[in-house]
Amino acid sequence: MGGRSSEHDVSLASAHSVIEALQDRYDTVAIEIGRDGRWTLPAAAPHELKAGGDRPVETLPVPAESSVPTTLAEVDVVFPVLHGPFGEDGTVQGLLELAGVPYVGSGVLASALCMDKDVFKAVLRDRGIPVTQSITLRDGDPVEHPFPYPVFVKPARLGSSVGISKVHDENELEPAVALAFRHDEKVLVEEFVDGIEVECSVLGNRDPIASQPGQIVAHAEWYDFSAKYDEGGMELIVPPPLPEETVELVRRLAVEAFVAGECEGMARVDFFVRGDEVLVNELNTIPGFTSTSVYAKLFAASGISYPEMLDRLIALALERHARQQRYAY
Repeated sequence: MGGRSSEHDVSLASAHSVIEALQDRYDTVAIEIGRDGRWTLPAAAPHELKAGGDRPVETLPVPAESSVPTTLAEVDVVFPVLHGPFGEDGTVQGLLELAGVPYVGSGVLASALCMDKDVFKAVLRDRGIPVTQSITLRDGDPVEHPFPYPVFVKPARLGSSVGISKVHDENELEPAVALAFRHDEKVLVEEFVDGIEVECSVLGNRDPIASQPGQIVAHAEWYDFSAKYDEGGMELIVPPPLPEETVELVRRLAVEAFVAGECEGMARVDFFVRGDEVLVNELNTIPGFTSTSVYAKLFAASGISYPEMLDRLIALALERHARQQRYAY
């Protein structure tokens, strides 16, 4: 939990909810990654430690003779509750692959792919899945776009609405692009979709299921960081006020996007619905994970409680690890 990204505190909140829900049924070990990248690993063996142990014995980066991979390999399964770069993007997943330990959620490829909104959209377009329109800017590119105002400007590889601006006219464009470039070397300028924002949770490996979708009603101009995380910042309406065929299309496209991205375990897929048109906006492989987060609320509304969801995710992690052990490398 934690991590180097600007979503560090969000991760801690998610992780504490997970620990609280697990510790009556599992022996849990809390490993916190600081904003400086240092890992706090427990000095005791996993079965001797309670959640929240904080005696640092190793940090990363570490010498080759470090015991970090060994320490990780002593647990049965790792639950990465990390949001954003250096955690949700395939980096930690790669370390866990090297350590040979099962872990919850998507693998290296899917994690990296879905973190990069630019490449993710390209993959979905290739599979015939409708996505919101956007262009990608790199350092040195002209600061321009083909869309009518307003538009959204965002870092290509970040989450929780960090570094994102709603740009109402040309005068606001360059400052918004400069802000996004503070967080990433790629910046997206996206069309404004005049529709309703809908989210859908997905759970599974080879045969994923979609939750009941929900409409996001932000108590602000748009669904920014405050609307997502401040008390009373948003309202979730489940089911959304949409025709049944549109709701089913959202669920079907959520699973199709999950499969196209090579995801496993869990994901939350975010949509815009404009009339009869359903557009995928992005997919989060490690969404906010408190018991009151949208991902959990949507499955609770679909009959899967938070503790049961965690049990399923752990079982899915073990199933995938066992499946991968059958292949010759």
